[in-house]
Order: sequence, then structure tokens, then C-alpha cells
Amino acid sequence: MESAKILVVDDETSILKLLKEALTQWGYQVACVSTGTEALEAIRTELFDAAITDIRMPEMTGLDLLREIKRHDESIEVVVMTGYPTIASAVEALKEGAYDYLSKPLILDELRHLMARVTERRFLKGEVQSLRARLGEELSVNELVGNASLMQRVKEIIGKVATTDSPVLIEGESGTGKELVAAAIHRLSTRAKGPFIPVNCSAIPEDLLESEFFGHVRGAFSGAVSDALGLFRGANDGTIFLDEIAELSPGLQVKLLRVLQEMQVRPVGSTKAHSVDVRVIAATNRDLDRSIADGRFRQDLYYRLNVVRVSLPPLRARRDDIPALVNHFLRRYNRRFRRDVKGITPDALAALAAYEFPGNVRELENVIERAFAMGAREQITFADLPTLGNAIAIPATSATATGTVPRLADVEKDLILRALAFYKDDKEAAASALGISRRTIYRRLKEYGML
Repeated sequence: MESAKILVVDDETSILKLLKEALTQWGYQVACVSTGTEALEAIRTELFDAAITDIRMPEMTGLDLLREIKRHDESIEVVVMTGYPTIASAVEALKEGAYDYLSKPLILDELRHLMARVTERRFLKGEVQSLRARLGEELSVNELVGNASLMQRVKEIIGKVATTDSPVLIEGESGTGKELVAAAIHRLSTRAKGPFIPVNCSAIPEDLLESEFFGHVRGAFSGAVSDALGLFRGANDGTIFLDEIAELSPGLQVKLLRVLQEMQVRPVGSTKAHSVDVRVIAATNRDLDRSIADGRFRQDLYYRLNVVRVSLPPLRARRDDIPALVNHFLRRYNRRFRRDVKGITPDALAALAAYEFPGNVRELENVIERAFAMGAREQITFADLPTLGNAIAIPATSATATGTVPRLADVEKDLILRALAFYKDDKEAAASALGISRRTIYRRLKEYGML
């Protein structure tokens, strides 16, 4: 995850210097200004994830600045600080949308934990907003493009399981669309009007996982200056999607199992349990059977999650879907780039069909987006495709062990054979895709000793 960018606003030079040094040391990008006017100018020209502002400043108070920041971009998380704390000012700041309130002199350890939560919240909100945009504009089961038998089976399972509240375990390589499947299940369910909260289990710092999942009470640990609901209670009446579930620590696996069994969460530092009504969908790109055998994943948690299993096929197992996926992404990026790219040339499509796509559908989408970004206009051509480590421009099986450039004849042979494999030995279809005549296909096969 790219480091968050923080705007610090204070009329005291010493405070600006202290916060810049501390935040930079903790891995953040930092910009410092001394007035609210300068702060507003900064957020008009740059993108910030969070802001830390003093309340008492000349020209514009911190509360006025908070209101203006929220008016400009309500997704920016704002922390206010003051050397003259009062209950009234704290309440007013929180009512105006501040994430939290700190008293001077600042305790750096407290600030460090607070900023970790602020930026993680910003990251999670960004994921949710991105997914909701897709849900509203493009996503239904139709976003799961493809008519290959493997994808048809996936769509059938989604349709059946969506009407239940059973936990779902989605398995598949990175880039196969696990999050889209989870979102489609949610959208088709009776919980569709409730929240859909996607969580990347590997993206949350280990020391904050329990607090992020189950919430905490004020004073539960250093930096816990207010109560926090946690992701499970935030997903109440909806769905929580736990991606990369295999990355959870053994201790948190035990706590998650208890939540699934009892449907109650106990915030960190609290003796009170809260009931939740949440559907859990988990996903992994690991072999959980092997993780269980190695002692890295609890078998009882696996059984609790694996009520319904959805296995997503890699793109190389459904190459027939590549043309439909390409057209789908062409429509998407025509809208985004305001272009009218009408299609893809046969040789470019054949090259894509010949590629293994270790990054699956996500990688294919990146290939098409890159072609647009590099200026594709009328059609996506072979020249618009990135080399992907020479795997498209020079197919992988043609490269020699010494790393030397293969002969053109070897590249041509490799591409022809891959096209024939893709089109199930339909020579006319392969020739059309490659932009050559069927006679040329037969002549080359004869030269290869294959006729």
C-alpha cells in the first residue's frame, strides 16, 4: 500500500518541525503549513489522506478549517489538536466530522497509534468506495465476464448461495476476481441494502488487527482515546469480506472462530459482548489444506468458513473467455478515456490468447488500460501490447536458456502453434486471428513436419 500523505497545520514552527520529523520517520509523506488559508490552497492542488490541525490559529480556526476540508473532500480524515482542551471544543470538533481530538503537549506514541488507525480507515473506506462505485455503475453478476463452462458453474453457485446466509469460502489465484464474486453474492442477497465491508487481512498491522476487527473501548491501549466499533459491528446487517484469510495470526483465528460460533464480538478492553448479524465471506489464494497440515491454519475455522466453496479458475484455464473480457475492458476504458477504440487486431488478440497471464484477469485489464494510456485510438494493435517480460512480444517458450533473442522463425512457429491450440486446431479461425491465410498455416505446418 502506498504511504499515506498527511497535511499538518499549526502556527507554531516547533510543532510543525516535531510532527514532520515524527510522521516522516513513521513512513508517511508530510506537508506542513502554518495557516488555514495555506492549508486550503494545498488541498486544492494536492491529494491528502489525512490532516492534523491546531484549533487556535490566526485568520482561520481549526474548526473552520475542518468544515472547509470536509466541504472540499469529506473523505480526508482530520485530527484536531489544542493546548486548551475543553469538553465543549472536543464535542464540537467531533460533530463537525473530526476523526479524533488530541491535547497538547502531544504524546508521540499515542499519535503514532492514532495515525495508524486513521490511515487504515482511509484505506478501507477507499476500497469500499471503489467497490461501491463498481457495484452502482457496472457490477452485477454480468461483471463476471465469460461463458466458459467453468465460469458458468461459478455463476450458478453464486445465484444459489446468495439467497442464504451461509458462510462462503472463495479460492483462486490472485487476480481471478474473488472480491467481485463476494460483492455479487452480497448484491444478490437479502442483505444488499446493508453494508459490504471488504477487508484485506494482510494489509492491517498485526498489532491493530483485533482492534480493527472487533473494536475497542477508550483506554484499552495506548492511543485508544475514544471507543471504536470495529469492522464486524460496522458490517452489521450486511456482509464482511475477509480477503487473504490465511494471513490471520493463530490468536486471531481463535477469536474469529468464536465470533462465527456465537455471533458476538467483545471489543478490546471491554467485558461486554455485542451481538452482530453479519454474513462472512472469506477468500484465499493459498492451499488451505496445506496450511492446515503445516499448522498455520485452524482446521475448525476452516470447517466453519467452508460451508460453501467457490473455486475461481485461472484465466489460462478459460482462454475462450479472453475475447469477451477484452471487449468488456474496451467498453470500460472507452468511457474512462473518452475514446472510441473499436476493437483489437487479430494478431494482438492471438498474442493475448497465447500468453499465460500469471496475474489472471487483473493482469489482462492492466494490459488493456496500458494500451489506452499509451495512446491507442482506432484499435488495440500488437504494437500497443507491453512485452510483459517478453512473454507476449517474444513468447516464453521461444526464449532460450541463455537469454538471447530467438529467431523470428521460432517466434512465428510458437505463435502459430499457440493459436491453433487456442482455436482447438481450427486452422481457418487461427489464420484469421493471426491475420494470415489458411494456406500459409498449412505451408508452415508442412515445414514443421506436422502434416
